[in-house]
Amino acid sequence: MKKVGIIMGSDSDLPVVKKAADQLKALDIPFEVHVYSAHRTPIQAAAFARSARENGFGVLIAAAGMAAHLAGALAAATTLPVIGIPCSGPLLDGLDALLSTVQMPSGIPVATVAVGGGVNAALLAAQMLAISDPQLAARLDAKRESDAQAVLEKDAGIAARL
Repeated sequence: MKKVGIIMGSDSDLPVVKKAADQLKALDIPFEVHVYSAHRTPIQAAAFARSARENGFGVLIAAAGMAAHLAGALAAATTLPVIGIPCSGPLLDGLDALLSTVQMPSGIPVATVAVGGGVNAALLAAQMLAISDPQLAARLDAKRESDAQAVLEKDAGIAARL
């Protein structure tokens, strides 16, 4: 199975990245986590992205706040799918990161999830990998069914209380 690379621009993004990592673990998807900055370590970030395919990665997830150029910088250096997670910052509650992540020039796509959307980034990466992995697709189907059951149980609980 291909790995997922999770790159965060700063260790302050770890709470969001942990949600993605936990979801990947739950789906039994191998991953690596690194801290590379689009601005402070651009050579290392680009080198990671350029060699990702040869190193067994199938999807990259980039978590960054504020200027949030990391996902775009990685996408510019690879043709693997890149998923951006905009992270909340101290000024605009993540809106700046969202706009920086989603506004990519034509030819360098970045899939973007919600601000702080670590779980959805991991699930989107899993869906991409599941295109060629029927066992992973079955695990995703089981998760969806489990999630639906949890909602129905809450529905029944509310109905019983009211």
